[in-house]
Amino acid sequence: MSGFLECRGLIRRFGGVVALDALDFEVRPGEILSLIGPNGAGKTTAFNVITGIFLPTGGDVQFAKRSIVGLKSDAITRLGIARTFQNIRIFGAMTVLENVMVGRHGKLRAGPVGAILRTPGVMNEERAAAEFSMELMRFSGIDLNAGARADSLSYGDQRRLEITRALASEPQIILLDEPAAGMNPREKNDLNDLIFAIRESGVTVLLIEHDMKVVMGISDRVIVIDHGVKIAEGTPAEVCQDAKVLEAYLGASHA
Repeated sequence: MSGFLECRGLIRRFGGVVALDALDFEVRPGEILSLIGPNGAGKTTAFNVITGIFLPTGGDVQFAKRSIVGLKSDAITRLGIARTFQNIRIFGAMTVLENVMVGRHGKLRAGPVGAILRTPGVMNEERAAAEFSMELMRFSGIDLNAGARADSLSYGDQRRLEITRALASEPQIILLDEPAAGMNPREKNDLNDLIFAIRESGVTVLLIEHDMKVVMGISDRVIVIDHGVKIAEGTPAEVCQDAKVLEAYLGASHA
């Protein structure tokens, strides 16, 4: 393998259920890679293992040639891996700006004493975090809502907010878990543009998505898993024609 994020023989069991079964794949710097498969294939479990929410039962996850298994989620974020979730997780009563600034938390140096005393260093750091967050919101197109409550945003903008907050940690790679879910066609087109812009900014993208139009329109490569096993890998055009992929999605008779 030559990727800078690598899953090697990844196994995850939940009791007698094998969610990941010796899963191998790599993510290469600067690409948009989609991880697809039927419901229950193990895609989100893979994300949860990579980001430290679950420990693997076996195998390894390496980032920049270093094993990250056993690290806590916040430590993995500080290394340069950010993510979003299937279900939107925003702080609804906080403003849009405050939500994005939460994503800067791991970059701030102020301790609890400085935060309580509101020292000049803390104030300067908060100002810089707000300016950085505003720039990110301009990048993602939600800056005009900076002072609004997060739960007042449209569904599509809430998705963009969550992505923006993840970008606030300045990741090298961002893991997007079904970002197009629930979006209308216009919102999906805007999302595609944002994902391309994220890649152009130097951030690698690993994507779980069920909308095949989105997947085929933005992916450099696609990896297909079923029952925790990788069954296909290649360009979007290649995996669309793979017999194993067709069987996994449509059943043997249709394949």
